[in-house]
Amino acid sequence: MTAPRPHGKAGLRRALLPLLCAVVLLSATAVPAAAVPATAVPAADAGPGAPGSEGRGRTVVRTEQGLVRGMSHGAYTTFDGIPYAAPPTGPLRWRAPVPAAAWHGVRDATRPAQRCVQMPVPGAGAVVGSEDCLYLNVTVPTANPAAGKRPVMVWMHGGAFLGGSGSDYSAERPAVQGGAIVVTVNYRLGIFGYFGHSGLGTAPPFGLADQQAALRWVRANAARFGGDPGNVTLFGESAGALSICAHLTSPTAAGLFQRAVLQSGSCLTSFPSGALAPGTPAYEPFAPQADVQTAGAEAARQLGCTRGGSDEVLACLRGQGTDRLATAHLMQSFNRPAFGNGLLPVAPARALTSGRFHRLPVMLGTNHDEMRMFVGLSLAAFPIRTEGDYRARLAEAFGAEAPAVEARYPAAHHPSPALAWAAVLTDRSFTCTTLATGRAIAAHAPGLPLYGYEFNDPDAPVLAGLPANPGFPYGAAHGFEMPFLFTSFPTERPLNDGQRALSDKMIGYWTNFARTGDPNTPDTPPWPALRAASPHTPPVQSLAPGPGGIHPVDAHAAHACSFWDRLSR
Repeated sequence: MTAPRPHGKAGLRRALLPLLCAVVLLSATAVPAAAVPATAVPAADAGPGAPGSEGRGRTVVRTEQGLVRGMSHGAYTTFDGIPYAAPPTGPLRWRAPVPAAAWHGVRDATRPAQRCVQMPVPGAGAVVGSEDCLYLNVTVPTANPAAGKRPVMVWMHGGAFLGGSGSDYSAERPAVQGGAIVVTVNYRLGIFGYFGHSGLGTAPPFGLADQQAALRWVRANAARFGGDPGNVTLFGESAGALSICAHLTSPTAAGLFQRAVLQSGSCLTSFPSGALAPGTPAYEPFAPQADVQTAGAEAARQLGCTRGGSDEVLACLRGQGTDRLATAHLMQSFNRPAFGNGLLPVAPARALTSGRFHRLPVMLGTNHDEMRMFVGLSLAAFPIRTEGDYRARLAEAFGAEAPAVEARYPAAHHPSPALAWAAVLTDRSFTCTTLATGRAIAAHAPGLPLYGYEFNDPDAPVLAGLPANPGFPYGAAHGFEMPFLFTSFPTERPLNDGQRALSDKMIGYWTNFARTGDPNTPDTPPWPALRAASPHTPPVQSLAPGPGGIHPVDAHAAHACSFWDRLSR
């Protein structure tokens, strides 16, 4: 029995909406309090990285815009809700970010600001989030403040460019254990971050422009928190990793960061037709500017903004309330950053494979069972119970090549047809495209420090909110490495002793890479670099708990990447 298929564009949207909402919900673990305004409270200025006025566990640091008062937690201090750009509201909606205004007195930075407007969840009432959302959070270790400039790690969250927030990620572990300054960032999402229209010309993707504005803020203010503005590592997962790919190939990002970590997303990531659900189109994470402008013209028509010239149309659109714009349909229509502009002159995949990227140390990797998360989310609506179901999904995704894919991934060689389908998509869309990204980097910059990994804990705690599917274990699915790096991700159970040991080693790898451009530390198993001389057997580091769980593996062979490389030609 084959899964039911949605009919028409409206049917496709209905089919895809629950899955996208689930992805967004998994990336949004808490809704923080509203933004806290500056308060005119006198306080002593704090030197770079040193405690300022410490009363009731608080500390003050002077930023370029003014004083901020954070919250001391003993081993670390947090400064939450610091504006890095002016609110992109009113006439600043759909404009590149401009610097935040200075303030007098001391700004309270003890609570996160509101998250950016999110894709709405079915059944929810009011819109979640605010357009006034361009804020970041800084976590600073308190031990040895005079030990020298600390590495700075700037985190870009995932969430399909539709959801999530920097405040969802508690960064005390990499700060305290790794001795790093960690910055987490909000950026515009959906129609607010990736809208295009002919009247805007070749405006940049606003969400990516926000991220670069945050990096400029970091460069200007890192030293004030004890960080090294010349040693900034940009790291992120899923849509956050796709964002980093964009910055690696963006001329306007030159000099804004010195290292990059891409988790479960690369410049070559893509999905075939039907990957997320039957009837859904193929997915490329970046879109031509003309396509985004066409979608913008259609959105203007639907919103009744069609009279007059471009200026009048844009004025009408900027006059629309947030609730009219933050619909599921409109948010989904604008979640692919556009290329063909000053920030992204060409598609990042093309830029990378032609050698047009910033030369800096890169660490990139995937999870062993990436697509089990996406498949698991959709199984209730689109079950894959039989080989016939599996064969129908292969036919939609690969057309004439489907028999070859089935021969390489026979359902009988997997515990179930659904797990066979997840293995196909994991290899084709994540593992092999990430390895190909690494090969392209190595080919154009053979001496560049380059490291690959595969998170491979088959018993990783399942993220809260995922449905239980009998006979369908999630394994090391998309996003399942997050609780090993951040303490804020709710899971069905806490990490066990072996997983906590793995978490310690992963944080050591990540923060040492941020410090030196090399993840290796004296107390962790050696991690070999990727080399252009061995393109078909790249030694990536397998990250799993238990004795011998961390070791190099040939992921190219284990995930049939020679097969996928031939199929893509």
